[in-house]
Amino acid sequence: MTGDAQTPALPLHLRAAILLRLLAIQGVWNYETMLGNGIAFAMEPALRRLPGGRQGEAYRTAMARHSGYFNAHPYLAAVAVGALIRAELDGVPAAQIDRFRTAAPGPLGSVGDRLIWAGWLPLCSSLALLAYGLGAGPLAVVLLFLLTYNFVHLGLRIWGLHAGWTQGLRVAQALANPLLRQGPAHVARATALVAGVALPVAAHALIGPGRVLLGSVLAAVAAGATLVTLLHGRFEGWRLATLALATFVLYTMVR
Repeated sequence: MTGDAQTPALPLHLRAAILLRLLAIQGVWNYETMLGNGIAFAMEPALRRLPGGRQGEAYRTAMARHSGYFNAHPYLAAVAVGALIRAELDGVPAAQIDRFRTAAPGPLGSVGDRLIWAGWLPLCSSLALLAYGLGAGPLAVVLLFLLTYNFVHLGLRIWGLHAGWTQGLRVAQALANPLLRQGPAHVARATALVAGVALPVAAHALIGPGRVLLGSVLAAVAAGATLVTLLHGRFEGWRLATLALATFVLYTMVR
């Protein structure tokens, strides 16, 4: 029912179709269902395997059920997608599936927010700033950010779908993975270290050998620190990191 050896493996072409749809899981995000429509969209290729196919009652019922409210981190939602597909194809009772849909969003959202928005994204931005400070051009900075960020971003989706399908509704075991439990703390420490090196190095590269821009840079730093203090608790760190990275990149392009 939730992970026995009798259930056939999810075919490779079906995994690929689901993963491709997972990249668009936020395409129909709204305040009423959050990721719900995206969850159903990602599951749809697998739900065609239910009795009766796309014209069957089981297919229509499952699509309606999974189009309802579901709020989780978009990357770790792949875990839920895999688990729910397994549950539907194994014929798990609807009440049990609904309980899972109610319980899963909280842990998936919390872990994903701490690991990605508060950790990996600022770390990748800091690495890109450090590269700029060390003399990398705009293209190299952007490519470094995209490659490092998407390495984890895509990896989480691939792992999540596999873990969900393998564990079924017992997927809580997958969330005990050391990467998810201890990763946010380690990434936060790495971010602090890299940012502490990257910011002065990038500022030195921005100012150059002269001191003409020193006053402007110091004023901008003071203004930024004041803004962060005033917006504490109301402004996500990933937005600030992305804004800083974009500012440096744009400056190098117009300088």
